Amino acid sequence: MRYEKVQMATFLERPNRFVARCRMFDGSVQESHVPNTGRCRELLVPGCRVFLRFHDDPGRKTRHTLIAVEKNGILINMDSQAPNRVVEEALQGGSLSLTREPPTLIRREAKYGDSRFDFYLEAPGERLYAEVKGVTLEENGVVRFPDAPTLRGLKHIRELTGAVKEGYRAAVLFVVQLEEAVSFAPNDDTQPEFGRALLEAREAGVQIIARRCFVTPLEITLGGEIPVLLK
Repeated sequence: MRYEKVQMATFLERPNRFVARCRMFDGSVQESHVPNTGRCRELLVPGCRVFLRFHDDPGRKTRHTLIAVEKNGILINMDSQAPNRVVEEALQGGSLSLTREPPTLIRREAKYGDSRFDFYLEAPGERLYAEVKGVTLEENGVVRFPDAPTLRGLKHIRELTGAVKEGYRAAVLFVVQLEEAVSFAPNDDTQPEFGRALLEAREAGVQIIARRCFVTPLEITLGGEIPVLLK
């Protein structure tokens, strides 16, 4: 997944979850759209370096989108739309396999029960639902999800567990939007129920996968798998 017209800037403040004020290279202060509703308090620290995508659209409320931030020398992609796009690219390109045989069908936004999952795949003898979660919270190489309580995410995990019990296959894919990650764990300090639901899902047969990404200011690509640590 590539970005165009990327500019470097300095983050100043986040007056609300959708907007960041940044100082541009020419000294001007611009408001940028933040495509991530998470708290990101450990990332968006005043004075940090950020990367903004410029939009040549005078009709937009903001002319920039904040796509990446630098934290202690680590570049972290913050675009909440990126994980699904890199997963779709990897599924279509064959660098990500969730089914035993190559899929004959890959469909986005598939409804099941009261949920709408990110992907539905079919392969010989298999029907699989997959949910993708982007991860940006990192500390000493360990990445965690969620960074804020998520009832929607908890519901997804439980419904995937139910789908397996009804004969489907299912997977949860945590896309770590940075490269320097050594392991993944649920954020029990923030939402212990999510970690318990994830463990129950794995015991029921849901695939729990975490993949790091290669990130530059201009692109993000799905990388290798890292261990998933569940209590």
